Amino acid sequence: MLAIVVGLYLPNPASAWGPDGHRLVGSIADQLLSPTARQQVKTLLGVDLREAGPWLDCVKSVHRQADGSLAYVEDPLYEPPCTPFANDRAAMVDYAGRNWIDCVYPEGASAASNLGCHNTYHFDDIASQRDKFDRNYAGSSEHDLVAATNAAIAVLLGRSTPPPFNIKEKKEALMMLAHLVGDMTQPLHVAAPYLGPDGSLVDPDVTHTIDPSTETAGGNWIHDPKVLKGSDAFHHAWDDTPDDLGDTAPQALVDAAKALPVDTDRIENWAAIWATDTIEVSKQAMANVTYQKTGPRKWTIIFSDRDTYLKDADKLKRQQLAKAGARLAAVVNRIFQ
Repeated sequence: MLAIVVGLYLPNPASAWGPDGHRLVGSIADQLLSPTARQQVKTLLGVDLREAGPWLDCVKSVHRQADGSLAYVEDPLYEPPCTPFANDRAAMVDYAGRNWIDCVYPEGASAASNLGCHNTYHFDDIASQRDKFDRNYAGSSEHDLVAATNAAIAVLLGRSTPPPFNIKEKKEALMMLAHLVGDMTQPLHVAAPYLGPDGSLVDPDVTHTIDPSTETAGGNWIHDPKVLKGSDAFHHAWDDTPDDLGDTAPQALVDAAKALPVDTDRIENWAAIWATDTIEVSKQAMANVTYQKTGPRKWTIIFSDRDTYLKDADKLKRQQLAKAGARLAAVVNRIFQ
């Protein structure tokens, strides 16, 4: 099996959708829960899924200190959605500590001492050329987004935590699930372009190895020079949700989620099915663009028609957010039926 954890090279690992997006996903799901599931969520978490959504990104504020200990360090740029968990920081440090080292890092990765393995639970980096999720593909690992989602589901079903994860209780598992299902629908959190010196797509699954120079960290090393404020990373552009949506789902998104078909496969297969769907969606997210290498691990993105691309991306984001809300409600309803 080929595994890659390119996100660990980043000083601040990307967060799919950002806090508003995760709240939107939870807000949709809250409105689609059965009465039984809604009560179980309230009993376990003390909050609804909307409020719980950002928790797993808040855990990223746990950092290793100079003396080797772990501590929660407030990030002014991200702290507002974490304020509901101000009294939960000890639990965040505990979770991070239990999930800090139980994974395989890329050879030579220096971030192993700075960022915990739990940061890898948020993503896969499957090559965009693939047409499905497969554990044998480059960019997957035993501690990736699909594996983490399955681990959380297992604990909520009353089963033991599969290695390498360490989830101590159902509350923690549900906090994870409320976030990871949202991550699963962000195209660049599941699929990634790998680029050669000329900016063309390369395929790591052909050579069965990954050339570090072709990694884009899920699009984080691809930049849009026309972005005037905030991050210019291509990945970040997909983390951003449409401005008019805010952080609470409008009825149109809820209605779109209600109209989606319900998964009928075994619940243990849902995460891989969702990842496969997102890999297919990623082909739209990466269409009508070209890339130009501008330096080591740095590319510029060029749009054939930037305005049209952004309009299409807006529609696709709404579609993906609705999917995430519907899926989160479906899995929670199934677990607590």
